[in-house]
Amino acid sequence: MNLIQRLDRIAARADELRAMLSEVLGGEAYVKASRELSELEPVVARIDDLRAAEQARREAEAMMADPEMKELAEAELYDLKDRIPALEHELRIALLPKDEADERSAILEIRPAAGGDEAGLFASQLYGMYQKYAGTQGWRFEVLEYGDTELGGLKEGIAEITGRNVFARLKYESGVHRVQRVPATESQGRIHTSTVTVAVLPEAEEVDVQVDEGDLRIDVYRASGAGGQHVNKTESAVRITHLPSGIVVAMQEEKSQHKNRAKAMKILRAKLYEQQRASLHATRAADRKSQVGTGDRSERIRTYNFPQGRVTDHRIGKTLYKIDAVMAGDLDEFIDSLTAEDQAARLAAQE
Repeated sequence: MNLIQRLDRIAARADELRAMLSEVLGGEAYVKASRELSELEPVVARIDDLRAAEQARREAEAMMADPEMKELAEAELYDLKDRIPALEHELRIALLPKDEADERSAILEIRPAAGGDEAGLFASQLYGMYQKYAGTQGWRFEVLEYGDTELGGLKEGIAEITGRNVFARLKYESGVHRVQRVPATESQGRIHTSTVTVAVLPEAEEVDVQVDEGDLRIDVYRASGAGGQHVNKTESAVRITHLPSGIVVAMQEEKSQHKNRAKAMKILRAKLYEQQRASLHATRAADRKSQVGTGDRSERIRTYNFPQGRVTDHRIGKTLYKIDAVMAGDLDEFIDSLTAEDQAARLAAQE
């Protein structure tokens, strides 16, 4: 089926759905039709723009035969020469298969890897960077787990980021982030290299993942803070092991055992959901470990070089000399470029 035939079918389907919704539909049928139409309407709007531009081109070409209108027609054709291919490109992108997880909220996990205390300090900064970025997008950022070190670094940070298209924007952040700078504790002024792993998982609903209670081993224990000191005297911390997959989730952020269990189950469902997605889509990471790598310094997606004030994304070869802005949550330039690169690769695969 060529592009024109696909566009005709989409426009016809949108008309059909509008007719259905104008009738008296009840319950699930109405919701299903409304959802399908809302997904088609942005594509239909681009189809209308393209067809209007093509009609304008035909009219301008006809005007070329009139000496009095020729100059005006040439100007119109000059504008349309770039506009029509751009509209066709936008449509091809809009018609790419959707990742059904893109519109979901996400679970963010950050852990220091290589580099000791300095890795923990940078992990804390990355956690703050994503919190600030979430704020710029109007998303809700809820801390699920935050374990700090005696020096103020981060041992493990987990957050739930809620909003529209969170996973679509943040999924490219998964991987190893490398930092190069002089640590505050370095007396010789030498630059150290450390790494932090970031994992972004689409949030799963209970209907997405059925978890059998019989497959879970649940352990409770006392929560501890930095330096191993107990932060409470009750067994409020929860560790859940999903026996079939071997996935383990521990949670101690809340003082309530019930709340810690609920948060741990939310993370467990996200990990199981991602595991299901991985088995269905061979191009995605098979599990969380392959998503973030081992944390070795050579496995990195992005480098933050503080002495030179630059941030480089190695997947697209893009370098920005505004490290302070990036650490303050200015990530759109990287994310937009990564999204465009992904779209270009998928378009090329269809040709």
